[in-house]
Amino acid sequence: MRAPGFWFTPPARPGWQARALAPLGWLYGWATAWRLGRGAPGDPGLPVICVGNLNAGGTGKTPTVIALARRLQDRGLKPHVVSKGYGGRLAGPVQVNERTHRADETGDEPLLLAAFLPTWVAKDRMAGARAAKAAGADLVILDDGFQNPLIRKDISLIVVDAAKGFGNGRCLPAGPLREPVEKGMKRADAVISIGPDDHQKSFEKQWGKDIFRPRLRGHLAPLEMGMDWAGQRCLAFAGIGHPEKFFDTLRGLGADVVGEVALEDHQPLTKAILNRLESQAKSMNAQLVTTEKDAVRLAREYRFKVLTLPVRLEIEDWQALDDLVERLIPRPDR
Repeated sequence: MRAPGFWFTPPARPGWQARALAPLGWLYGWATAWRLGRGAPGDPGLPVICVGNLNAGGTGKTPTVIALARRLQDRGLKPHVVSKGYGGRLAGPVQVNERTHRADETGDEPLLLAAFLPTWVAKDRMAGARAAKAAGADLVILDDGFQNPLIRKDISLIVVDAAKGFGNGRCLPAGPLREPVEKGMKRADAVISIGPDDHQKSFEKQWGKDIFRPRLRGHLAPLEMGMDWAGQRCLAFAGIGHPEKFFDTLRGLGADVVGEVALEDHQPLTKAILNRLESQAKSMNAQLVTTEKDAVRLAREYRFKVLTLPVRLEIEDWQALDDLVERLIPRPDR
């Protein structure tokens, strides 16, 4: 579910809603800290790199997992992803098959990730990691497990949207955070901020003093597919954390976006919704276009009717993360 916009747009001083909800936000942050401090996390028997966030809602974790997996594969490693499978009904642990599973079984993100590397859905992350090890993984990428206290993490990465930052800096429901920035940074090994240069500069100005871990900067770039978007009339729809980014990307490619439909994050694409979108596109003489994550939730009969615009995360400098991985799993020739 996408949180109301005022949570993500920090005013000069907290608005009346945030001030009124501040006691609940403090209680939420305290409860998270208490839960994270209970006992020692379990050892899954292989290295774990966690890709998580402090914000509730989309920050770019899935593109980060894909980029990280490719980086690790280039080093000769065999990473597997373990995900809770938000929105899916399978408890697992089960390895996702992108050809036979459906998004309502596994969740949309694991179904997308399974096209890039072995991916497991497991409500019990420890069981998922052990299943991955038994299947040949030498490393687990834990998708969205930063606040999970039950499994040991060797490297923890915080992913943040450079445009949104950490909002007003307050915890739910007074702000967008699952836990306070300072406490999260103490458990993190690095931060990945995602956005164009102007957003990166704004993020640095507002939050740079609070980040005392190495910071990697990256941006999402459309994947070259041979499609000429210039002048293409599009009805764009997206059920991701921040749909407006997808619409802006299409416009940046020269597409004529004549309609925008912002859905809730992970919202099921029912036949009623798809029929309505198809009718709307026909009335506008426009092509339906969506994101990769939304595309995996399409009913099969709609997949040839909807164009997909994939994006990939490009990191400016991997060195800080490469160093962390090298200390965790040295290259055999070193």
